[in-house]
Amino acid sequence: MVEAARALPTLAATPSTLLRWIPLLPLIAAVVHGVMLGLLRRTLSRGAVIALSVGSVIASFLLSVVAFGQLIGLPEGQRAFVDDVYTWIGAGRFSAEMSFLLDPLSAVMILVVTGVGSLIHVYSVGYMDDDHRDDKGFQRFFCYLNLFTFSMLMLVLGDNLLVLFLGWEGVGLCSYLLIGFWYMDKWNAYCGSKAFIVNRIGDFGFLLGIFLLFSSLAAAGHPTVAFRDIAAAFPRIAEQTVQMPDLLGGGEWKLATLIGVLFFVGAMGKSAQIPLYVWLPDAMAGPTPVSALIHAATMVTAGVYMVCRLNFVYTAGPGAAALVAWIGGVTALFAATIAITQTDIKKVLAYSTVSQLGYMFVAAGCGAFSGAIFHLATHAFFKALLFLGAGSVILAMHHEQDVDKMGGLRKAIPITHWTFLVGVLAISGIPFFSGFFSKDEILLAAHGAEQIPGHEALWAIGLFTAGLTALYMFRLYFRTFHGSFRGTSEQLHHVHEPAQTVLVPLVVLAVLSAAGGLIGVPQVYGDILGVKNANSLAHFLAQVVGLHEAEVPQAEELRLAALAVLVASIGIALAWWLYVQAPSVPQRVRESVGWAYRLLFGKYYVDELYDMLFVNPLKWISENVFYKGVDAGLVDGVLVNGSANAVQAVAARALKYLQSGFAQSYLFFMVAGALAIVAWLVV
Repeated sequence: MVEAARALPTLAATPSTLLRWIPLLPLIAAVVHGVMLGLLRRTLSRGAVIALSVGSVIASFLLSVVAFGQLIGLPEGQRAFVDDVYTWIGAGRFSAEMSFLLDPLSAVMILVVTGVGSLIHVYSVGYMDDDHRDDKGFQRFFCYLNLFTFSMLMLVLGDNLLVLFLGWEGVGLCSYLLIGFWYMDKWNAYCGSKAFIVNRIGDFGFLLGIFLLFSSLAAAGHPTVAFRDIAAAFPRIAEQTVQMPDLLGGGEWKLATLIGVLFFVGAMGKSAQIPLYVWLPDAMAGPTPVSALIHAATMVTAGVYMVCRLNFVYTAGPGAAALVAWIGGVTALFAATIAITQTDIKKVLAYSTVSQLGYMFVAAGCGAFSGAIFHLATHAFFKALLFLGAGSVILAMHHEQDVDKMGGLRKAIPITHWTFLVGVLAISGIPFFSGFFSKDEILLAAHGAEQIPGHEALWAIGLFTAGLTALYMFRLYFRTFHGSFRGTSEQLHHVHEPAQTVLVPLVVLAVLSAAGGLIGVPQVYGDILGVKNANSLAHFLAQVVGLHEAEVPQAEELRLAALAVLVASIGIALAWWLYVQAPSVPQRVRESVGWAYRLLFGKYYVDELYDMLFVNPLKWISENVFYKGVDAGLVDGVLVNGSANAVQAVAARALKYLQSGFAQSYLFFMVAGALAIVAWLVV
């Protein structure tokens, strides 16, 4: 059961000028780097780059903590700060402010963005220290990281849809820059472009959603883009219907459902859901800190945040909510099956991210918006830990990423090993690590979501995916850290722990991955321990997203949790048997089901299908129609070269005969022309 989120009246927000400095500090650092590199063509010393870039994000985190403390101090139900910087757009009755909103939802997000972001900035100092592939690369990298942090903070702090969209596009740009950071490698440049283009497809739907929502509110007499005003006015348009064109099946849709679907198209692109997930696995071409910050902890969760921010739309549009839940569930299962066969350590984590994002959308679609944010936070902890741990392994292996060439590393890099294991236990849902609490809350929400068609099948998909998650994550763990080393003796000789700047963030994230679930302990465990309101996160977020309460007996809830743990344990046991006890079995399995293995290892050949259906036809049209036909043929051939050739022909075959070279002839024509003009004026 979901208690509807209470809309905050406009006057309930307390003014605060502190909020603007949270995104402004990383922006100042990015601008300084940009001016130095782009205009002055000079680089700062590494110490200055580190102090400016890392210091600005840590300072932003400290300000976020202060703002969070002030927010907690406000009365419950009135927790909101607003910072109106200036009027951005003003036209008649409509105005859009450049303003920032801190409420419980945005407060959780800025703590995740700046907190995890600070750790990743520190990690990047050690990881990028030996990068000399491109001059000015070190400072340029931190310039992009700071710009991304600013954009992400704009996205989550924005008080209206336009500020959110500004940050939304900013993180897309920074993703392109960071994925293609080593741009001299054509594959990296291609992956950056792919991410940018796929996200633009999703953003088209997002823009249509903004336009439709605004036009509908304006027609109802409420032209606004501010979230609190939209939430207050939305019931006036929620029950309206829209006649769909025959091309889209015809019939009437609820306006709320159509708006929710359009916004979710944007979320599909940004948060890598079917069918727009294909950019995320290839985004692993960027440096590992980029994978941790953008493609695990922050940017890819923007779609989840947006759906939760617009929770009133999905509460009023059950069709859109069902679509969100089912796309999330199918994506979770789909990506998990691919992860089982991958051998690139970062690709496994990439498909795991796609799968975990699917879990978040299952929760949001089922109305458990606080559960989606809870898993967003715990996922930020353990997935950032796993990516940074993978980066530590890659550094130790001298940039080798193929797990087929690893094994037995637990003694050579013990700190990396133990912290990575914590992340694996957390994502697998082992009691009582952070992922255990958040994943069980999602499964419980799906089990009781009677408003979602086929919710029991959705719960079964989530449960089975939990087992697959434990299987492929422990497969990755065992093949990396257990067994015998499968690389060269030269590689083994040089394996060692990276610098302290790499290891310290791993330890901090391991602690958060182990204990982070305590912020949202389900009430069933609080009842056992005698703790009232144990799920403090859900109650904190209730002001914005409502309070989701599962109407399930305590015994039934514990039984479902135990079943999830059992399924995960089966996955772990299977991974241990296959990759530790009987390592020859997987090869025999691959040979016996060769077609199935090739299908999964080839990622269902979705990229190849997209190339055949969309990319190659568009390239052919671009080459043969627009380039050869329009550009080279019509514009250059006819309009430019044709007009030039015509002028040349007229000059060569007609005008040149008027040039005799005799001065008296020219004088005659001048006099004749003058007389003609006088005659025309007189007559």
